[in-house]
Amino acid sequence: MNILDRVQVTDTIKFVGADDPELEIFESQYPTEGISYNSYVILDEKIAVMDTVDPRGTEQFFDNLKNVLGDKKPSYLVVQHLEPDHAANIGKLADMYPEMQIVGSAKTIQMLPQFFENDFTGRCISVKENDTLSLGSHTLRFIMAPMVHWPEVMVTYEESEKVLFSADAFGTFSALENGEEWIADASHYYFNIVGKYGGPVQQLLKKAAGLDIAVIAPLHGPVHKDDIAFIVETYDKWSSYKPDREGIFIPYASIHGNTKRAVLEFAKELEAMGETVKTMDLTEEDVTEAVEQAFLYDRMIVCACTYDGEIFPPMNDLLHHLKIKAFQNRKVGIIENGSWAPVAGKKMKEYFDAMKDITVVEPIVTIKSTRKTSDAPAFEALAKAMAKA
Repeated sequence: MNILDRVQVTDTIKFVGADDPELEIFESQYPTEGISYNSYVILDEKIAVMDTVDPRGTEQFFDNLKNVLGDKKPSYLVVQHLEPDHAANIGKLADMYPEMQIVGSAKTIQMLPQFFENDFTGRCISVKENDTLSLGSHTLRFIMAPMVHWPEVMVTYEESEKVLFSADAFGTFSALENGEEWIADASHYYFNIVGKYGGPVQQLLKKAAGLDIAVIAPLHGPVHKDDIAFIVETYDKWSSYKPDREGIFIPYASIHGNTKRAVLEFAKELEAMGETVKTMDLTEEDVTEAVEQAFLYDRMIVCACTYDGEIFPPMNDLLHHLKIKAFQNRKVGIIENGSWAPVAGKKMKEYFDAMKDITVVEPIVTIKSTRKTSDAPAFEALAKAMAKA
């Protein structure tokens, strides 16, 4: 099925974006099974194009645009987000339609010259909160959404058909041709890309609560019609830094396998106590997957070796990512391994001490090279301390 037929918005609002099933790494760091770059056209007396696409989707975008527009010319390009995966073709589109005006927030208009050398003089319309633009039977209302997840971001509500063009909000990884449900990759996308900005997301959700929304059209992933309440509720939970599930996530970084064996043995003991446990080997899994799981679970135990007087790098990388993604509001346990001068526990705790509302429980368990029978009381104490309150 053609991508234009697969993605249905409304009779007068058409998808013209690009699907990229071959992409394996998004933004040079996030593993994914493809992704979509969504763009839309509103057909009316005046035609509006809603964002463009990534350079990888340029040819597909312009082919789709030609199929939808034919000989018609757009009056407006609405730029909701200036990040290159959505804005790379602004310059080319502006050259193709020299009478087309560019609509965006004041910050968008200010930032345009950073990305393009086109002469946009007299072609830009700067809009602010609740400004409207009539296309004929369609009216666009602009809602500012700074730091979801760039400072220039806005979303657009089309009043007649009740469509929210939501920029990166409510987006997800995976190509559209994969046909996956939104939730399959949404948390991986949210916590790694938007997750730091829970406060701005909450502000946007408050504004969205006052709108009658029939369709959500994000810049990545499927268009939403029947699952709107679910995804809004999910975003509300995630952006409030509330856990998605009860259980203990145990990411670990083991050099020779002794730390791994200790973790897996402890995980079985926790499960025997009735806990749901998910373990992850940071030497084998991508760090962004661990970031996602850390945010999803209500509790976490980190376990790593001392390495050159520091934290073994795979764990250090995870803790760095959690810090910059504003990880917060969790109970955390620590297990360290060191053969002669264990310091990983102390240094891991320093990371958590710099985060918001993190409770690090006692004891910090220390393994000397391998877990032994004499370590059992410390593990039992940690299990008790990590129990659900």
